[in-house]
Amino acid sequence: MTETFYEVMRRQGITRRSYLKFCSLTAASLGLGPAFAPTIAHALETKPRTPVLWLHGLECTCCTEAFIRSAHPLAKDVILSMISLDYDDTIMAAAGHQAEAALEQTMKDYKGQYILACEGNPPLGEDGMFCMPGGKPYLEKLKHVAKDAKAIIAWGSCASWGCVQAAKPNPTTAVPIHKVITDKPIVKVPGCPPIPEVMTAVVTYIATFDRLPELDRQGRPKMFYSQRIHDKCYRRPHFDAGQFVEKWDDEGAKEGYCLYKMGCKGPTTYNACSTTRWNEGVSFPIGSGHGCIGCSEDGFWDKGSFYDRLTNITEFGVEANADKVGLAAAGVVGAGLVAHAAVTAIRRAADRKKTQAESTDKVEH
Repeated sequence: MTETFYEVMRRQGITRRSYLKFCSLTAASLGLGPAFAPTIAHALETKPRTPVLWLHGLECTCCTEAFIRSAHPLAKDVILSMISLDYDDTIMAAAGHQAEAALEQTMKDYKGQYILACEGNPPLGEDGMFCMPGGKPYLEKLKHVAKDAKAIIAWGSCASWGCVQAAKPNPTTAVPIHKVITDKPIVKVPGCPPIPEVMTAVVTYIATFDRLPELDRQGRPKMFYSQRIHDKCYRRPHFDAGQFVEKWDDEGAKEGYCLYKMGCKGPTTYNACSTTRWNEGVSFPIGSGHGCIGCSEDGFWDKGSFYDRLTNITEFGVEANADKVGLAAAGVVGAGLVAHAAVTAIRRAADRKKTQAESTDKVEH
């Protein structure tokens, strides 16, 4: 019988007080209120650790590199305590036939109970021969492991959308996971790579509540992908004030002005980069002086230069005003101000005429 998370922590000498503190911090990292801390504590005390099988297809391993750098919670706590990571050919000690035997044993022992985590994507060209882990096409291995999985997590933009492997002309015919596996629930955690704390939080949520987090229409967890980077960016006040970096290393760049004119895709990219950030919350690309390239959005790799300015931002939701400002920044701000002034003047003139007419009418009566 697999140990529960609480049993593992107690065996490691963690006090009850520290355990409850951990549950509170976990609730906060998941965007849940303090009232959920007891629920998390109860779940981790009573439920066995979730078996996870982590496969690698066409990818650069950046998702794994990100995952092992998570700070809240630490990746080691997730891997060794919260879940039972029974197979990951990149970080596991076993190799070759021993590793593949561990994979098959977990599939047998936990049929219909394990989570399949996919990093990278399957190539369909030449019957999948462009990616051959364990001596078999990844396409074949993916289908084999997915058939008895409870759910699938698609790590990164490669597994979620296809990413650069699927860029035109896509010689290997690389496709995202959902193009191959169509009969299982899939949680997409896009990004190149995703934010480490987002990755561990998704795993924590599934392990704690034994269900998938609420997803948006594209299959992404709403808790991390419901807002645009632009909405919470610390440079947003400069955007609203019309203060932009015009060229690299100009005075605007030194002052930390908005990078919209340098091609920043923050206004059209949904992710938690501007709030959760990277490196234990220290920074993210915009904070380092480079615009967002929209790496968590589908098709970002085939949409031209990362430095082309957005000029077709459409209005949507309650953020319509922000998008209007974006359009103004793209070159119509002067015309907008003139038009606004003209409309205001016309309205004022109409109001004066109406007032005068009402006064005349009262006098005549």
